[in-house]
Amino acid sequence: MSTAWRIAVDTRRCIGTSICAGTAPEHFRLVDGLSTPLADVVAPAEVILDAADSCPVEAITVHDATDNRLLAPQE
Repeated sequence: MSTAWRIAVDTRRCIGTSICAGTAPEHFRLVDGLSTPLADVVAPAEVILDAADSCPVEAITVHDATDNRLLAPQE
């Protein structure tokens, strides 16, 4: 079990729907109309996966910080 996840937002893909900020406000906010993670490395939380999976353009990725395995979005 991972003790840390790495969150990234591809600002070229992000369309600023703010679904992530609404789903996980403690992890995402909109800056200049685009999603930004509040921290790059975070403790694992189901709500982060929910936010990544709910992004309509799959701009959010969540990786295991130890082995770089992609956790979200789900294929």
